[in-house]
Amino acid sequence: MKASGNSKIGVMLCGHGSRDIEAIREFDTLSHRLKERLPEYEVENGYLEFARPIIRDGLETLKERGVKRIATIPGMLFAAGHVKNDIPWEVNTFAKENKDLDVLYGRDLGIDPKLLYAAAERVTAAERAAGSHVPRSQSMLLVVGRGTNDPDANANISKVARMLWEGMGFGWAETAYSGVAHPRVNRALERIVAMGFRRIIVFPYFLFTGVLVKRIYTHTDEVATHYPSTEFVKALYLNDHPLVLESFIERVMDTLHGEVRMNCQLCKYRESIVGYENFVGAPQTGHHHHVRGIGIGSDHPHA
Repeated sequence: MKASGNSKIGVMLCGHGSRDIEAIREFDTLSHRLKERLPEYEVENGYLEFARPIIRDGLETLKERGVKRIATIPGMLFAAGHVKNDIPWEVNTFAKENKDLDVLYGRDLGIDPKLLYAAAERVTAAERAAGSHVPRSQSMLLVVGRGTNDPDANANISKVARMLWEGMGFGWAETAYSGVAHPRVNRALERIVAMGFRRIIVFPYFLFTGVLVKRIYTHTDEVATHYPSTEFVKALYLNDHPLVLESFIERVMDTLHGEVRMNCQLCKYRESIVGYENFVGAPQTGHHHHVRGIGIGSDHPHA
């Protein structure tokens, strides 16, 4: 599907935003590469909080360029509050005020074969850098997620860990979270080190760097000082791995062709989930008005 004439098409990549300038630069870089891969479309990106341009600014820019159809894509791994509430609220508000535009909303990246291969390559690269003297059967893999108050999104980290564990042949795998959910990284490491594996590989299942990823690495270093007989290896997060870019392009195409398949089976807003019964049918609202565009300064470089 190509843009032509009065059907000019735009792609809006929606990020979370960060107080960490490196995280913003990495997201901007991925957006720039997406633009290079999709020259037939107008591509912009924006953020919920702590960075500019905000999502609304990016949408307005596409509108000013004469775009009549916009595919808005969440630049996030899993569907938790930001994907289910905050970004849709921003997008729907814009769409309501611009009824002459066809504004579409895509889905999160989710658990995707391409991303699992990208994750496996990141872990393999960390093993290679550390040396191949420890077989995987004697290595423990710790997959670390962001952590949310949505149990479905948290459970996806466990599934990723399990699939990498079995697919790559590790002796064991566990999950941890950088915040909100438990166990946290330092507690998980202190617990699993007692299992006696010679090597523990810590893999942040994140798209980009930022405060949380750096905290994960810091906690790993701190715990490692107390257990010198165990080798701790830090794997790189996903970042701009080619398969990550391919996954985003796939989401764009799915959105434009009407093939968005959200996983609503365990969504706490649609189904009654143990411990979250009161969330069913909750109104879709945004919660980032007070932090739009603040945190790193409005003059940060944009790709």
